[in-house]
Amino acid sequence: MATGESMSNPTPLALATLAGVMLCWIFFAGIFLLRRRPPKATEAKRDRFASLGIFLQMVGYFLVFFQPPRRPFLPPVAALSGVAGIVFGVITVGIAAVSGWLIESAIRTLGKQWAMRARLVEGHQLITVGPYAHVRNPIYTGMLGMLIATGLATEHWIAMIAAIVIFAIGMVIRVRSEEKLLRAEFGEEFEEYARHVPAVVPGIY
Repeated sequence: MATGESMSNPTPLALATLAGVMLCWIFFAGIFLLRRRPPKATEAKRDRFASLGIFLQMVGYFLVFFQPPRRPFLPPVAALSGVAGIVFGVITVGIAAVSGWLIESAIRTLGKQWAMRARLVEGHQLITVGPYAHVRNPIYTGMLGMLIATGLATEHWIAMIAAIVIFAIGMVIRVRSEEKLLRAEFGEEFEEYARHVPAVVPGIY
């Protein structure tokens, strides 16, 4: 977290907000570490270019966790007293909680088709139910939400903006890599789905 005079004595509200987001990160990690492993599926196709997207997303996360030292560029919002600070904290933790739930729901819906890298497995199906009925890549929606919530909780605004930009570039690379495979596999079925369902954030992308 950024340090400095304004953050050397963080308010109880700021600490509670950060603690709430960290609990959501523990849940986020548990989704991957403790999830029930489905039967292993045989890989049919893979797009290796998506690895660049994974790297850029990790750089984005690194920026919000390990920020430039000494002092924040702007004063911390969570230091606001009264209702404003409480609303800020609730919204921040809420974003992290909803993001964690979205990721868990998406991975559970995918089952054996989920993988870290862009790939198709034998018998791959186009999933359009659950969270996939609302966005085509709900895992990335949730990951973006976790990034934003962490940036809000640590309150280093320039670092957060830089992290979002870098993360978004990586996210677009991964979306395009994965959807290139889906387009090749499902053709017009996927195109029809893509016409009606946004990729990551409704109304934006």
